[in-house]
This record gives sequence, structure tokens and C-alpha cells, in this order.
Amino acid sequence: MKERIGHYPQLPDRWAVCRLEQVVDYEQPTAYIVNSTAYDDSYSIPVLTAGKSFIIGYTNETTGIYSNLPCIIFDDFTTDSRLVDFPFKVKSSAMKILKICKDIEIDYIAMFMSITRLVGDTHKRYWISEYSKLEIPIPPKAEQKRIVYAVRNLFAQLDVIMESL
Repeated sequence: MKERIGHYPQLPDRWAVCRLEQVVDYEQPTAYIVNSTAYDDSYSIPVLTAGKSFIIGYTNETTGIYSNLPCIIFDDFTTDSRLVDFPFKVKSSAMKILKICKDIEIDYIAMFMSITRLVGDTHKRYWISEYSKLEIPIPPKAEQKRIVYAVRNLFAQLDVIMESL
């Protein structure tokens, strides 16, 4: 980890800056790809995509279910990501399964990733070539938790406001 560099020259004391690849390990989802797309809502295992639809159906397959949770799924083409805390299968290999490899809150990393997009006009995979190289400010663990809590509370308040409109 490097301190006070790049895009973040004014960080508070004890904050660090590192690249995502320094705090996140990735796994190819090949072992978790669903065999059949004959989905049915009565089945119990969700099939995921990192995009807007997220849960694209449910399968009754009992092997190749990802359960090393929580994790982040990352769409390698759109750079969409989602925090996942339940067992699942995936539709295709066009995503990465990400695990935190340092003592960092996965919710903090997921929030950073949810607001950080790389948009290009090419149909290429972004994780290895670009996204994993992005710098992220890392506060002390207690501050990470405080940030996650504050953001969740703000979104809960926004939900209440939206429902009352």
C-alpha cells in the first residue's frame, strides 16, 4: 500500500491508497456456470449476472454452486458489480468472482466498485487489463465500517423518500 499518492493526495492520516488487485483476489466462474437455462421460480438456487437483472432465474442443479461467501461478482464487459451473500450459480464466464484478500471490509470495497465504472466502446474484458489497476483509498477498519453504515443509512432514507412520492 502506498500513502498519499496519485488521485488522493489529501488523505487523512492512517489512510492508504492501493490498487484493487492488491486487496482483491479473483476467480474465473467456470466451475459455477449453469448447465441448463431452463429456469423456474420454484427452484432454489439463483443464477446470477452482475448487470441490472442480477438474478436471471433459478436452477435445480445441485453441483457447482458457489458458496465461499460473501463475495463480489464483477461483469468483465460492463464493469457492473454486486455484493453477494448467498449461494449461487452463474450464467456465463463473462464475470469474475472477487474475494477480499486483506483485512478490509468487503462492503467498503463493494461500495467503491458500485460507483466506479470504466466505460469503453470496445467489447473487451476489463478486470485484468484495467479495473484491477484502479486505485482505492483505504481508511482504517473502523472508518470503513462507519462509511458503510453511513451510506446504508442514507440509502434507507432515500428509499423512504422515494416511497412517499
